Amino acid sequence: MENPPAAGRFTPTALMLGNLVTGCSVLAPAGMLPELSTGLGITIHAAGLLITFGAITLCIGSPLTAWLTSRIERRTLLATTLAVLALGNLASAFAPDYTSLLIIRLVMLAVGALYTPQAAGTAALIVPVERRGSTIAYIFLGWSLAAAVGLPLITFMASRYGWRAAYGAIGALGCVSFLLLLLRLPAGLKGTPVDLKTWSAVGRSRTILLLLAITMLQMSGQFVVFTFMGPLLKKLTDAGPDAIGMVFGIYGVCGFLGVVIATRIVDTWGPFRTSLLFTCLLLAGITGWALGAGSLVLMALAVAIWGLGFASTNSMQQVRLVAAAPPLASATVALNTSVLYIGQAVGSAIGGLLFARELLHPLGFVAVGFVVLALILVVLTRPRPVATA
Repeated sequence: MENPPAAGRFTPTALMLGNLVTGCSVLAPAGMLPELSTGLGITIHAAGLLITFGAITLCIGSPLTAWLTSRIERRTLLATTLAVLALGNLASAFAPDYTSLLIIRLVMLAVGALYTPQAAGTAALIVPVERRGSTIAYIFLGWSLAAAVGLPLITFMASRYGWRAAYGAIGALGCVSFLLLLLRLPAGLKGTPVDLKTWSAVGRSRTILLLLAITMLQMSGQFVVFTFMGPLLKKLTDAGPDAIGMVFGIYGVCGFLGVVIATRIVDTWGPFRTSLLFTCLLLAGITGWALGAGSLVLMALAVAIWGLGFASTNSMQQVRLVAAAPPLASATVALNTSVLYIGQAVGSAIGGLLFARELLHPLGFVAVGFVVLALILVVLTRPRPVATA
């Protein structure tokens, strides 16, 4: 069997930065809902639908594009995806109205759905098995940085220079990431083709289906609140743009720390124990938000705890899925990304309905309910000890 091409020293970093661009592209509207609402003459709820409809597009696009493109060489595939994300964000900066912005976003994310699962799958091709878990977690760090650095900067730029400038900045970052990936990712990488037998094998695995359900519930709970975090802070605590940007920053920095910690401990603790720890932190943080609603200090503290769990739980889900069935990794990682976006769509839709009806406090408790269910399933997927003869 032919060995895969050798990866350069900064190849995982190039893949991670692509996730940063992807994360900023997906999350951007959450950081500038008031500016989008004012600039486009729409309600906050309507602006939030950019996230809901985008997530629906992503959840359909992720497994579909994984199937359609599984035979394409990875550098070509990932670089093309980043080019579309860069051009889509630049086009968004010049969108004349809400409808145009929504159409550009849906087309951009239909292609962008490819990036995160294919980047995680590519990690399995460029590092030894013993480093696979930590490398996948590192590549997923891009999403943490999108929240830690991207969202606060988006909020800052949009509040001072307008939402168009924020989209332009993401587009420029996408161009840089595209060039870096072309330079660092070796040519000739190909994953296992995804066919109908692969999906059938996934559907027969109880463990994989439970792991996918955990992802969906975790994301649903978070996005009930996260989609409208800025407007909620404004309404509940009268926070201004700088304070809201600070809370987003706390969320993201703690998310970054969470993934760094998870990356360090997963190879010794194992994916299950690491996942259990960070799901508990996720639940503690969202419960703190629900109970502390109305106090900026308490809500910011809760967001810090929540942040420790938000990205690390998802990176652990990727690691657990790859470990559960390595030959099915291309399909399961794509499906995990898909159900992640289903969770975003469900959560943001429920959050939008509650927000539009001014049911601001119940939002947090609905989020808690979703995460409690996720924690129960995490416990149910505890690996059984191997029987010894």
